Amino acid sequence: MLTTLVPMVLVFGVFWIYPLVSGAWGSLTRWQGFNPSQPFVGLENYRSLVGDPIFRTSLKNTFVYTVLYLPASISVALLLALAIEATGKLRMLFRTIYFLPVITSVIATALIWKWLYQPQLGLFNQLLELVGLPRQRWLQSSSQALASIALYALWKDVGFQMVLFMAGLSGIDRTYYEAARVDGANRWQMFWRITLPLLQPTMIFVLVTGIINSLQVFGPIYIMSGAQVNSPPGGPNNATMVVSVYQWQTAFNELNLGYGAAMGIVLFAIILIVTLLQARLLRTSWEY
Repeated sequence: MLTTLVPMVLVFGVFWIYPLVSGAWGSLTRWQGFNPSQPFVGLENYRSLVGDPIFRTSLKNTFVYTVLYLPASISVALLLALAIEATGKLRMLFRTIYFLPVITSVIATALIWKWLYQPQLGLFNQLLELVGLPRQRWLQSSSQALASIALYALWKDVGFQMVLFMAGLSGIDRTYYEAARVDGANRWQMFWRITLPLLQPTMIFVLVTGIINSLQVFGPIYIMSGAQVNSPPGGPNNATMVVSVYQWQTAFNELNLGYGAAMGIVLFAIILIVTLLQARLLRTSWEY
């Protein structure tokens, strides 16, 4: 028993506890790059965050991205799961097709979508012209960039959420549907009265994990937001600047690691609150 617990405790301590404690301490110091001295400054970094307009913008953009991405992602994933479950023998084929983007490299797919969004030669604008609609600036527009990246993330991640919903659907006893058919229920009534209530634990899990992933979004923003050559991520005009990207720029470009650690702790606190809400919702769902 002890030989099993010791490696687990060591791994947990080295890869979870130590980074958390180190980051929390670093957020209370003036940690500048490779400078070994880390003078203690208390809550100065957090007070600076309150007055930092770029951090406030990044926090707002992070929540806006979550609102743009998550409801659409959950809705599409559930519809795909229901549609694929109804295909019978072709279920495995369609599940594989929709899951392929999930296991594909973020760098490769994001670069492809960045080309698709290109205003002059991109495929999306060419399709718009074919149907008589005006070209769009997509990633080069302050009002469209964040939604454009959220659309890519929807395409990239929806397969994972779809698989979770399919697992939830497979766990529903078919006798409920047979009894409902005997009572004369139609498909909409069976979905609303049987499928949706029994999918509640899966729905909560997908919702909360989706929120956590959205709050931590980095790769798509970092790769796609620099629409112009040599332009920094987070553009245009900080329209796609999210907390994780601003933290990366501050900590690793400017080597202001203490300030970046403070951003990480704030983001960690938000994610922790969401996780605690998840536990409460799941407990309520299981009691129901």
